[in-house]
Amino acid sequence: MTTAVADVVTEAPLPAEEPGGRRGNLTAILVQLARKPVFLLAVLYVLFVVFSAFRPELFTSQDPYATNPDVVARAPSAAHLFGTDMLGRDLWSRVLHGSPLTIKATLIALTIALVAGLGLGTLSGFFGGLVDAVLMRGIDVLLAIPGLLLALSIVTALGYGTIPVAVAVGVAIVPGFARTTRAEVLRVKTLPYVEAARAGGASWARVLLRHILPNSWGPVAVLAVLDAGVAIIAIASLSFLGFGAAPPAAEWGTLIADGRDYLVTSWWLSLLPGLFVALLVLGLNHISKTLQELTR
Repeated sequence: MTTAVADVVTEAPLPAEEPGGRRGNLTAILVQLARKPVFLLAVLYVLFVVFSAFRPELFTSQDPYATNPDVVARAPSAAHLFGTDMLGRDLWSRVLHGSPLTIKATLIALTIALVAGLGLGTLSGFFGGLVDAVLMRGIDVLLAIPGLLLALSIVTALGYGTIPVAVAVGVAIVPGFARTTRAEVLRVKTLPYVEAARAGGASWARVLLRHILPNSWGPVAVLAVLDAGVAIIAIASLSFLGFGAAPPAAEWGTLIADGRDYLVTSWWLSLLPGLFVALLVLGLNHISKTLQELTR
């Protein structure tokens, strides 16, 4: 009899909410990520781009605005990693010093999308009924408009510059965050521990802040990483069309646009800045997809 009881106690699983179990899950996830070399390369490249945006002088000693007629349109070399442009300016230096403008615009856009999207999605999913119907019909209207076209319309009304471009892109990606947040809130709201909290006398505000929102952030965080790449492409596209910072500021989209007339004779002017941006977006996409697979 004692042996049978001992066997039952030994085989009983640990509760899901046991702190040790959570640490074990986190450790297992980190071990899985460490075994993915492509994921690690993507993370390292993204960290390099972000760090170089804040301290570009650590990776280049060239002045991004200094012209030199003696080295006009030079091909990539040890002295000039990305070559030089039609005014003799070092292209690698211009790409790195242009990073802060695009990274800042991306962060502003994501902040706007997160705040507005989380707010709208939480209200819609939590209250339901008429509130849900009204908010989601508005989101559906925004989703019916292509994101870049919506951003182009907004930036045309706001004017040129990095901040207007960031605001336009942020508004354009709000619908995705709102829909994802709503779906997660609707899912978590019906889980047993939420019903148990309500049965225990917890107010709806406490349930929302302590139980629903903390357990709804996973897919939203993954979407934020994915939409960071979308925002970078949209910001670079608007800069390419001439809506970004005024010259001689070196935004990524502006650098690509400056070299489009010289693709045959000086291919590096557009190709290398474009490759720099493309690798960043691909890295962010790979990170988001990997995290999505691990959080399922």
